[in-house]
Amino acid sequence: MPSDRVVALVVTWNRRELLAESLRALQSQTRPPEAILVVDNASDDGTAELLSADFPDVRVIRNPVNTGGAGGFATGLEHALAGECDAVWLMDDDTVPEPGALAALLATRSSYAGDGPRTAPPAVVASRVVWTDGRDHPMNTPRTKAWASRAEREAAAAVGARPVRTASFVSILVDAERARQVGLPVPEYFLWNDDFEYTARLIRGRRGLWAAQSVVVHKTKAFAGADQDPGPRFYYEVRNKLWTLVGSPGLAPAERVVFGAATARRWARTIAGSSDRGTLWKGLRRGVREGLSEQPASLRALPSLSGPSAAPPTDLDPTIPRRTTPRRSDGFSVLLPYYHGDRPDALETAFRSVTVEQTRRPAQVVLVRDGVVDAALQDRVALLIADSVVPVTHVELGRNRGLGPALNHGLAHCDYDIVARMDADDVSLPQRFERQIELMEAGYDLVGATIEEFADSPEVPVGRRDALTDPVEIAAQARFEQTLNHPVVVYRASMVDAAGGYQDLPSMEDYLLFAQLIQAGARVANVAEPLLRYRVSAGAFHRRGGVTLLRSEIEVQRRFLAMGFTTPVQAGRNVVLRGAYRLTPEPVRRTAYRAYHRLRSHSRDPQR
Repeated sequence: MPSDRVVALVVTWNRRELLAESLRALQSQTRPPEAILVVDNASDDGTAELLSADFPDVRVIRNPVNTGGAGGFATGLEHALAGECDAVWLMDDDTVPEPGALAALLATRSSYAGDGPRTAPPAVVASRVVWTDGRDHPMNTPRTKAWASRAEREAAAAVGARPVRTASFVSILVDAERARQVGLPVPEYFLWNDDFEYTARLIRGRRGLWAAQSVVVHKTKAFAGADQDPGPRFYYEVRNKLWTLVGSPGLAPAERVVFGAATARRWARTIAGSSDRGTLWKGLRRGVREGLSEQPASLRALPSLSGPSAAPPTDLDPTIPRRTTPRRSDGFSVLLPYYHGDRPDALETAFRSVTVEQTRRPAQVVLVRDGVVDAALQDRVALLIADSVVPVTHVELGRNRGLGPALNHGLAHCDYDIVARMDADDVSLPQRFERQIELMEAGYDLVGATIEEFADSPEVPVGRRDALTDPVEIAAQARFEQTLNHPVVVYRASMVDAAGGYQDLPSMEDYLLFAQLIQAGARVANVAEPLLRYRVSAGAFHRRGGVTLLRSEIEVQRRFLAMGFTTPVQAGRNVVLRGAYRLTPEPVRRTAYRAYHRLRSHSRDPQR
């Protein structure tokens, strides 16, 4: 059974008996939620007394006035997300879930494999909503996402679901991490289209599923669909839908056109079939006037889901464990991944250089085994762990995932907010942590250093990468090149988490992450002296070029432009110059690299 911690959230107003039936059904689930939260929108029908007497274990938040469904769900979600939870189950007070409804939602959520290499958990999983006679409820049955790819449809079908773009608040399981990123429902909506706007926002760039096996009964008084004659409520339908189509970050430009056309057609059909067209025309005129005027304050304040102020990326591997305890501030962790291509003796040298040989030792080393390794490397790791003077956390991945995903897995196990990176074939100099942690404790968020390169022996340098030391220059020059040497950086894990972690972008995952941190306001610094010796293997310059790396280069420049880190002119310059470097022959690339770093070293120290 899925182990996600779930908070069930019910919003109620003057439906005392239906609420009691709904809560009893929640408590009778085959897989009950860990907590139940009720938002009472100023009911005056004895709801407060019912909850106090019959449901003492249910947490109740009482709004002093009726804020409608939108305000109620906004209030409840804010409280639910402030605690420890992985998902929130939203539902109305006239929703009665069948006993296996939550278990089916969680099974769909946990078993969904996705349709790409970097799939996060579904942002929303919606239940099948039926009326009291068992018929599917038309108003609360979402349409299949019309533009879903074949892979997306097949991935959903594999778990007995279908892809959807929006869903109803009647019964949806919302990913808590995603909800924290996109914000709360817009309370000014009061009713109508609040769920359309919010689920569109949750699902944009993610996946939404409709799970047929999760069944709830919606005990509305009438069986009607979206084309019903809403009478006086038509004003809210028009105003709120226009607010969404014009101002919600949940819709991409093309989607605004598609949903806008469908909405206009439905409004025309509703008015044509109404017995009270006068009321509807008044509601339409008022709704259009207010819907196209100033947007609600809370809608304007929502985080963008694309462009310079986009919410953090959320395409992390869903197998990465989620931390449930805060990281500590009284020490630091070292994050050291290794894989089958690493030599046992080199790994031992690297490990000893960050533990017993340091003048300031870490409080934890997190070793990440990125896939299966041979017996020799496995035995050497076992000895290192057994003899270590520093506590070691060993994370073992069953298959090779690549550097970015491996580091994300390791970060989840780092118990300290300050994390120092280390590779399995490099050598940290004894004073490294003493110098870098001092800067971190002074308030910096991302600290690098100069590194020396070696080929065979760490004692025989063959090159040097001098680091920029002016924080302003570090940030400015990062628009063109990597200004922090990844194997020697120290950073705050909390800021890396907020940026969405490492992306699975081969050879560019560090550059993208540091750009995101700089864009988010991280204080950056570099230590001028060499603090690490970096192994340059025979194939190092070969790996710095080629079509595969060119693709990564173009992708990282595309992302820089989308997040506002570079201007169109800067992005074009980078693609031309950096792209050309990737395609030059290896001997030319090696010569250019050496010449560039010699020139940089000389410009900073003419005596060198």
